[in-house]
Amino acid sequence: MNTFLRNIGIWLVIGLVMLMLFNLVGPRESDERKITFSEFISQIESGSVLEVSIRGSQIHGVSNTNGSFQTQAPNYPALFEILDRHQVRVRVEPTDQTNLFLAILNSWLPMILIIGIWLFFMRQVQGGGSRAMGFGKIRSRITNTEDNPVKFEDVQGIDESREELEEIVDFLKDPGKFERLGGEIPRGVLLMGEPGTGKTLLAKAIAGEAAVPFFSISGSDFVEMFVGVGASRVRDMFAQGKKHAPCIIFIDEIDAVGRSRGAGLGGGNDEREQTLNQLLVEMDGFEVNEGIIVIAATNRPDVLDPALLRPGRFDRHVVVPAPDIKGRENILKTHSKNIELDKEVSLNKIARGTPGFTGADLANLVNEAALWAARQDKENVGNEDFEYARDKVMMGAERRSLLISDDEKETTAYHEVGHALVAASIEEVDPIHKVSIIPRGRALGVTMLLPEEDRHSHNKRALLGQIAMTMGGRAAEQLVFNRYTTGASDDLKRATELARKMVSQWGMSEKLGPLTYAEDAGHVFLGRDLQQHKEFSNESMRMIDEEVLEILSSSYERAKKILKKYRKALESLAKTLIEQETIDGDCVLQVMHEYEPKAKKSTPKTNKQKTK
Repeated sequence: MNTFLRNIGIWLVIGLVMLMLFNLVGPRESDERKITFSEFISQIESGSVLEVSIRGSQIHGVSNTNGSFQTQAPNYPALFEILDRHQVRVRVEPTDQTNLFLAILNSWLPMILIIGIWLFFMRQVQGGGSRAMGFGKIRSRITNTEDNPVKFEDVQGIDESREELEEIVDFLKDPGKFERLGGEIPRGVLLMGEPGTGKTLLAKAIAGEAAVPFFSISGSDFVEMFVGVGASRVRDMFAQGKKHAPCIIFIDEIDAVGRSRGAGLGGGNDEREQTLNQLLVEMDGFEVNEGIIVIAATNRPDVLDPALLRPGRFDRHVVVPAPDIKGRENILKTHSKNIELDKEVSLNKIARGTPGFTGADLANLVNEAALWAARQDKENVGNEDFEYARDKVMMGAERRSLLISDDEKETTAYHEVGHALVAASIEEVDPIHKVSIIPRGRALGVTMLLPEEDRHSHNKRALLGQIAMTMGGRAAEQLVFNRYTTGASDDLKRATELARKMVSQWGMSEKLGPLTYAEDAGHVFLGRDLQQHKEFSNESMRMIDEEVLEILSSSYERAKKILKKYRKALESLAKTLIEQETIDGDCVLQVMHEYEPKAKKSTPKTNKQKTK
């Protein structure tokens, strides 16, 4: 705030000075009428001139006919004789000696102001100091322990990653304990993980735990338009680190400066490559930087230069994964410790219903639930508030204002109930949590499942069950209305992607065998890419398409068969959903049990227990 007020004051002073100089040297308007010298002589002889004021060659006068006037006098010695003969009052004023100075100031003032404003902006760009080459100085932020309240106990859900960094802090506090047996602390630690998993939070925890200076900077701060500035800032950063050793230097988003060299972007003099070269030398060159530990964070480790990742530079690669169900529950406890929760709130149930959520997602979930409860004027946050917040985070806010015809609403209801019935009938699919036809985001309805545990791998039966459940909506539309709508487009896309991965990446096709037809995960060479890479033949491509079509067709028929079996339940649940707009999983199971065919003694799965 002080810097802001100072800048405002400087601009006010500059404006006042410019206004004062303009008033001093600027032209002044006058109501005097300019006349020629001949007219002036004629008015004197006619007796209309009352008085004149003479300053050098300038003559100002007053006439009883034309008022004030002015004229320019030549070298005319007889002028005073004529004025005296016609009894005109004459006042002679001395010539102003400052005219030359004012003329020079008036000519040079604009240039002086432009130079002054340019110098002012240059000082602001360079940080306000008196350094002429301030571009090469690093703008890092030093964090003191008392200014950072984050500790390791505040980092939940990533216990293994936290333990590795606790060792770094222990070494900084007691280096002799590790050096006694000849060990050396790693020079660099690279934190890798998806956005929101807690990499920066871990760095803040290190700053809060370690009683040493902590320098934090972003990778983009090294990149400038001037060649050599980034390398200079790297040198300055390590120079400051040596003065405060032992210390920690944290570089966030290091992929901004550490991308692989030789990727075709710029030549050897490219500014980014020069900066990276200097960073490599400083971390492991001829000069030893003892006591300096560099910690970097990135969510794109695949683009980093191999020289940056080798031992001696970033010795340790710490993966910061998305939290598991226990980690999510601990994160929810951490973020809700200052929030008044209802006694019936189960954080374990919320954690089970948020698979794949990162720490940032869970923090946003708790905050949205608290805001929604406050909008409803509640005294505490309940399960329904967390339910609303989860739906909003995952699918967007409710679109109550969207006008939907009765026909579209009925089609959507049968579509979502089709998903729910197929999911409830297949053992490998997760239990149903709720079914809703309230529009959210781009979806007109949703069928939510509640996983009982986190899964890190899937078998073929489970994947086929997921595809059949995805096809349940389209099968219900065809069975009831004998038509297809665009509402199943996203379902078909997800089912096709899953089936293609089963065939081309995971080797789950009996016809194609245990082979992979993709160079890397998530990418199958199709169309134009096939001609470039030639990883497999056109015949193999044809077989892949046939196998994918076979999986989708059989799954669709499986879903249709299940819905025919529970046709009465489909009709009943669709009517209930149209009336209530949202039904829970227990309602779906209860209706299925009521309309269970009597010839079959098997019962659908429950949400409380799954058959192993």
